[in-house]
Amino acid sequence: MTMDKTSVLIVDDSALMRNLISRIIEQTDDLSVCGTAMNGKFALDKLGRLDPDVIVLDLEMPDVDGIGFLTERKKRGVTVPVIILSSLAERGARITMDALSLGASDFIMKPTGRGGPDVQGVAAQLVEMLRSYGDEFRMRRSKRRTPGTNEREVEEGAQHEADREERVEQFEPPVLPTHTAEPARGLPARSPKRRPGPVRLVAIGVSTGGPNALRRVLPKLDASLRVPILVVQHMPAGFTTEFARSLDRICDYEVREAQDGDIIVERRILIAPGDRHMRVEQRQLATTVRITDDEPVSGHRPSVDVLFASVAKCYGNECLAVIMTGMGRDGAREIGSIYEEGGLTFGQDASSAVVYGMPRAACEAGYLHRQLNLEELAAAIGEAAESVTEHA
Repeated sequence: MTMDKTSVLIVDDSALMRNLISRIIEQTDDLSVCGTAMNGKFALDKLGRLDPDVIVLDLEMPDVDGIGFLTERKKRGVTVPVIILSSLAERGARITMDALSLGASDFIMKPTGRGGPDVQGVAAQLVEMLRSYGDEFRMRRSKRRTPGTNEREVEEGAQHEADREERVEQFEPPVLPTHTAEPARGLPARSPKRRPGPVRLVAIGVSTGGPNALRRVLPKLDASLRVPILVVQHMPAGFTTEFARSLDRICDYEVREAQDGDIIVERRILIAPGDRHMRVEQRQLATTVRITDDEPVSGHRPSVDVLFASVAKCYGNECLAVIMTGMGRDGAREIGSIYEEGGLTFGQDASSAVVYGMPRAACEAGYLHRQLNLEELAAAIGEAAESVTEHA
């Protein structure tokens, strides 16, 4: 079955950026540019006629900017996914988090040529996001437009998912300049040494699709839970402070960006700083986090594998590791260490992951106790973490 191309609307006041993003898209066989706009006003005017599957949106534009566009989009009930083009600046980070709160799906850094992400790295990330969000939206729209289902529709839907997963598997993106690629290799067979104990820590690893996934899971955690939570979200430096603040406003837990030496305490969520590793360290009087600038691991900094390896060492079978949506394999190897130590291991399932890469690798290695839909994760984490209260 040959799928139609995913259509993309590009909204940016820079002609140079519109041309650059257009070239990236047109060089990809399964994507096409359905139109461009120089600000949010023109984009809103073109939405009905162009009917895009996904929108790439700049935030700072004249007349109607990105926030204005998202606000009006929400009022109109438009559900087309939006990927934000963000700039490396404190203001850029703050506005990007505002955009996510208004319903943007994800964000990507603009290539700047001045120490920012290079064009090749941005192209790889953008193509993966466009494919994933575009495919998801097209599936939802197809179901809405067709009342009922028949065997042919079920077959086509299954083929669509198969095509999507095959593209994710086959696509080998270039890596960002701050990353190093890990050679593809199999993961070793592991067996638990003991049964899971009471959960004293939850560690979460997530990448592409993570900002909104975390915004849907963390606020649903029961206010009575006492377990501390550590999160590695692949995100550039300068963005995690604002990301933590945005989560803190909607969660019952205290949420903040981790600092070196922070004590791990109950009812606190610590987010790994962008472009820095976070690991757990057992000291004489307390368990703390260490924040370091060591080389990238598993292709990333911060790395989920770095966090999970330290959690396995410090907490053994008294922890829960959760691996969520994301491209690649970061976290898959060391969630195996937690599994082997007897800790609980959950993964986000293929149906709800924007990119079923990281949880797929962990699942295929046999390291997961359960795979869960995004809507089920908060309750499952809560059920596991209740053991802290019961054993306290």
